[in-house]
Amino acid sequence: MSHIWRPVFVVLAVVALILALRFFIVPPDFGIWESGYMYGWHRKSDENFWKDAFKVKHQGNDYCANCHPDKTSSLSEARHSILLCENCHGPAFDHPQDPPKLPVARGRDMCLRCHAKLPYPTSLRAEIPGFLDPETHNPGMDCNMCHNPHSPNVTGPGKSGEVFRRAKYGP
Repeated sequence: MSHIWRPVFVVLAVVALILALRFFIVPPDFGIWESGYMYGWHRKSDENFWKDAFKVKHQGNDYCANCHPDKTSSLSEARHSILLCENCHGPAFDHPQDPPKLPVARGRDMCLRCHAKLPYPTSLRAEIPGFLDPETHNPGMDCNMCHNPHSPNVTGPGKSGEVFRRAKYGP
């Protein structure tokens, strides 16, 4: 019967050795968070190190609202209110010092990131209001010719039917 117990004792000894080594090797704050154990590779004591080593790139809509209240207020009432400004304008970093002006993406590809159908059978993107088929919906035109991204109705401020007609059909 000892031939059965020997492997069991060896396995238990290996498990005990691994747990003992883990106790001495793994830092005590690894995986600990305010609400208990936290999954993932995270060390609570390293948070400040990473905050100092890597600056925050995205600032959020509240940061943008400090200088652009007109844009953020019109956006908050529009269909794009769930989007962050930086989704379209890029990360603010230290704006307005560096960069002094954020780029404005005016290309069609920017809008199609959300408004075109995804090629996945489980994607429900086509059910979102504002979904379009880029092959048939004014191909070759930038979306901001007819739509203001801060208020994406059919004709944006300063856009008239004449501007749309000329853009689509020529002078």
